[in-house]
Amino acid sequence: MNHNQQLNEVKHEDESALTDFLASLTDYTPTIPDELVEHYLAKSGFQCPDVRLIRLVAVATQKFVSEVATEALQQCKARQATVVRDKKDKQQRDKRLIMNMDDLSKALQEYGVNAKHQEYFADSPSAGMESAPRDE
Repeated sequence: MNHNQQLNEVKHEDESALTDFLASLTDYTPTIPDELVEHYLAKSGFQCPDVRLIRLVAVATQKFVSEVATEALQQCKARQATVVRDKKDKQQRDKRLIMNMDDLSKALQEYGVNAKHQEYFADSPSAGMESAPRDE
């Protein structure tokens, strides 16, 4: 078998695997609803009547969110482990993990997303909020 025949055979196998995968998306119900994906795709200027492509985007988004959440959990565990080491003399009764914005920001940085939150200063909790009109 020559090199071209091998390439054609591999290409055919890849195409059939892709066709099978796209066919399986027709029956798959992703976590992210089709309508939500369609909305954001339309908002970015992309419209596609093929539900398989919409679901492919939903699956890719779900995988991205899952990976970011897993990375943020690892950041949270690492941060809380250093806090426990710093406070060796106190017993840690509460073993719950408390994820914060810094954990999420570090996880998103791994994927090139900058999500640093701005510092917000106010004189009072209601500063900057419009006052509600009074019914008189």
